[in-house]
Amino acid sequence: MKLAKLILDFLEYSEVTKNQSDKTIENYRHYLKRFKDFYGAHKEVSKIILKDIHDYRLFLNRFVDDKGKKLSIKTQNYHIIALRAFLKYLIKNDIKTLAPEKIELSKIPDRSVEFLTTEELVRLFSVVDTGTMFGLRDLAILETLYSTGLRVSELHRLNISEVDLTRQEFMVRGKGNKNRIVFLSDKSVEIIKKYLAMRSDNFKALFINSGRGMKSDILNDEMRRLSTVSIEKIVHKYALKASIIKKVTPHTLRHSFATELLLNGADIRSVQEMLGHSSITTTQIYTHITNKKLKEIHKKFHKR
Repeated sequence: MKLAKLILDFLEYSEVTKNQSDKTIENYRHYLKRFKDFYGAHKEVSKIILKDIHDYRLFLNRFVDDKGKKLSIKTQNYHIIALRAFLKYLIKNDIKTLAPEKIELSKIPDRSVEFLTTEELVRLFSVVDTGTMFGLRDLAILETLYSTGLRVSELHRLNISEVDLTRQEFMVRGKGNKNRIVFLSDKSVEIIKKYLAMRSDNFKALFINSGRGMKSDILNDEMRRLSTVSIEKIVHKYALKASIIKKVTPHTLRHSFATELLLNGADIRSVQEMLGHSSITTTQIYTHITNKKLKEIHKKFHKR
């Protein structure tokens, strides 16, 4: 059967049967289009062999985009992961093709994470001017990111009605449409309440933009929702203001959240659940933190 038609069938299967997120399907479409263009849209999937995969990986490794940028090993692996998912779908539907388990991923160097120290966090929060509604909003964003470990996309989607400030928790839908409960600190609840008390609008988004430059007759909920880019700019602005040399993003606060939990004795399985990681392997990027703590304990208590 022809490659192009089967890719379309796979994308529809991912959308309807697997109920995968729009982002996942968009990524599958992008990565599989690249394989389709390389291999040939009208070729038979039964003809795919390991030599084709070797040549494709060589192509990916040498690929350069319009800006002269090469694909990282991680991005190359995303292409292969999408291809393996497609081949797995074919096998499941009794369509003859290359067995996906024969395709290995490239080894990626161990990843380290950047996080903020307690002193840096204090500086970050203290430089925010809370004398205005949008100053309170910015502090609420920083405190919420650090308190919950949310991804920036998850924070962006939050609505006021979804956040239970009394119970100090709420449900969030993360990657792969997986739901998880996240918890708010006393401080973040206090700041969010102050921020909401200063708002007089009826917009449903928890964090809204100023609306400057927008015509009043076209303002709606989604236009007033603070974008992920704007949230990233807010975090970056206060990091600069606090004279923090590190590159600070919303994900840095997510790393800081996980690091704080582990340093204070939380087990890695609990941290995995709170971060919404589908695999413990992903959470294990933080093990260098716990290893450091063990080293400090060894130095303190081993007297010889």
